[in-house]
Amino acid sequence: MVAELATRPQNIETLQNAGVMSLLRPLLLDVVPTIQQTAALALGRLANYNDDLAEAVVKGDILPQLVYSLAEQNRFYKKAAAFVLRAVGKHSPQLAQAIVDCGALDTLVICLEDFDPGVKEAAVWAIGYIARHNAELSQAVVDAGAVPLLVLCIQEPEIALKRIAASALSDISKHSPELAQTVVDAGAIAHLAQMILNPDSKLKRQVLSALSQVAKHSVDLAEMVVEAEIFPVVLTCLKDKDEYVKKNACTLIREIAKHTPELSQLIVNAGGVAAVIDCIGSCKGNIRLPGIMMLGYVAAHSENLAMAVIISKGVPQLSICLSEEPEDHIKAAAAWALGQIGRHTPEHARAVAVTNTLPVLLALYMSAESSEDLQVKSKKAIKNILQKCTYLPALEPFLYDAPPNILKHVVGQFSKVLPHDSKARRLFVTSGGLKKVQEIKAEPGSLLQEYIHSINNCYPEEIVRYYSPGYSDTLLQRVDSYQPLIN
Repeated sequence: MVAELATRPQNIETLQNAGVMSLLRPLLLDVVPTIQQTAALALGRLANYNDDLAEAVVKGDILPQLVYSLAEQNRFYKKAAAFVLRAVGKHSPQLAQAIVDCGALDTLVICLEDFDPGVKEAAVWAIGYIARHNAELSQAVVDAGAVPLLVLCIQEPEIALKRIAASALSDISKHSPELAQTVVDAGAIAHLAQMILNPDSKLKRQVLSALSQVAKHSVDLAEMVVEAEIFPVVLTCLKDKDEYVKKNACTLIREIAKHTPELSQLIVNAGGVAAVIDCIGSCKGNIRLPGIMMLGYVAAHSENLAMAVIISKGVPQLSICLSEEPEDHIKAAAAWALGQIGRHTPEHARAVAVTNTLPVLLALYMSAESSEDLQVKSKKAIKNILQKCTYLPALEPFLYDAPPNILKHVVGQFSKVLPHDSKARRLFVTSGGLKKVQEIKAEPGSLLQEYIHSINNCYPEEIVRYYSPGYSDTLLQRVDSYQPLIN
């Protein structure tokens, strides 16, 4: 009855107040097996609910009891006992540590060799929940000898067991290169890579996640993942109907691309950049984030790789993300990626400028509603692009809108281009640019003053005077003081 009641959240507090924990404990030792199992199930459901109840399981000295029974009892009881350990361990590192301290890991690892797949699955859940908290707990899981057995579990026919075993390997790998290396040494990569094309979406999510958690740590680990021949098969996951398969596939490609230009080039050659761009176009929100970052990492490595992103039409797609996405952290990632693409050469900067991205970046930088991170990333992207941009039509609006710290870079670009381009010089006058430059108040001796001086030197003196503020007043004064010649 208690096990049944514990399935509904509204009953939990009443059960807690009735002191149900201390009533269930003796039932774990009952002579009737079904009573033992149901008592364990009830405890698991209660402990699963919140950390206070999980704490009560630890304080009530129930864990040693469960660990003892895990080794001795039948498969139904083992499943229920492992469920309690998982329910307690999931809440916090302290509670997971309590499970380790009472010797549960050795017993759980023995359960990984049980002939019953349900018992294996329950044990893997508990092990994964212990490992996910931090490196110390993961190390305890490794030291207990779990990794080779988890690699055997991913080879079992039961899909639920494969899923949770892949998830546990992911949770162990994520904390440090050393832990990831133990997973690699147990031969996990080859088996995980073979499951990239498995039709089960939830399994694919876990497999891609585990490979990402290995690849992210170092060049060597990323190369091991690549050597398992995940390209081009992993690109099919970018078209998957499951959003999280897409996201995890993009994350895996990002974690490989970020390390070296060579790994990024390998992804470009496999068609990975174009595939990620299509994927970003086909989804929204946080699912886009790893793909956006991956394009930024690829472009950051070299001008050729940035050009590969441009050729695959990455810039318009990133522009759309910058304008469309409501979340600041996604806008910030898109701003950063666009900055990485535009910062290499005038050609790169122009590719970004023609998509009308610069005014959007400026608006995000100036907006009081933007997060601090978004303002910083937008400003950095604007500077990166402006310092290479010689495409003047994109620069001109900035003369009117930009704050002084950005205006300096805009005027600087004009001072570089105008001396060598007579057509641009004429256009600069007719569009009102020269007039605007004369209105800028620059500190004497500043860099801005120097830039303005360089621009003015491109024009005859009377033209500069004509467009300077107050010139019409000077002309009127001359009219006033002019004495006409009377014959």
